[in-house]
Amino acid sequence: MDRKISMPLSKEDALALDYGDYVTLSGVIYTARDAAHKRMYEALNENKPLPVDIKGQTIYYMGPSPAREGRPIGSAGPTTASRMDKYAPQLLDLGLAGMIGKGKRTKEVKDAIVRNGAVYFAAVGGAGALLSKCIIKSEVVAYDDLGTEAIRRLEVRDFPVIVVIDSKGRDLYEESQKKYREE
Repeated sequence: MDRKISMPLSKEDALALDYGDYVTLSGVIYTARDAAHKRMYEALNENKPLPVDIKGQTIYYMGPSPAREGRPIGSAGPTTASRMDKYAPQLLDLGLAGMIGKGKRTKEVKDAIVRNGAVYFAAVGGAGALLSKCIIKSEVVAYDDLGTEAIRRLEVRDFPVIVVIDSKGRDLYEESQKKYREE
């Protein structure tokens, strides 16, 4: 099913999505990669607040290239999500509603997605230049010293993603493989 969703991701929208749905996102999402996740994890372990209120938000695992003149951001393709798997369950338990990346997730992440009624989207790897055209504003909001791995607040319009793991824990990668084996 094709769906258009206004961000931030509401609980109702997250629960209504099914694995395999094609979705376009419009509104605010945040970026964070390995280094930013590690800092957030350390802050939480030291009982310090996160630099961004993640409740109800979606994090895009992306580190952009420098912006060309007249553009808010450079190439903006997804990075491998499994590198954030150590940190994702804790963030989901704190209210993170969605994640965007590429690749498989661990059982612990899937369990946290189900426990919290969240969703994992995939963006098309290798299409960073095309995806950047859907980003209308980019602003560093935390960890500026991390450069491309800083946390950014993005405003997106019709940003294309696919639901890989829905709030019920159904995984597009696993279900597709089962279907292929049955044929």
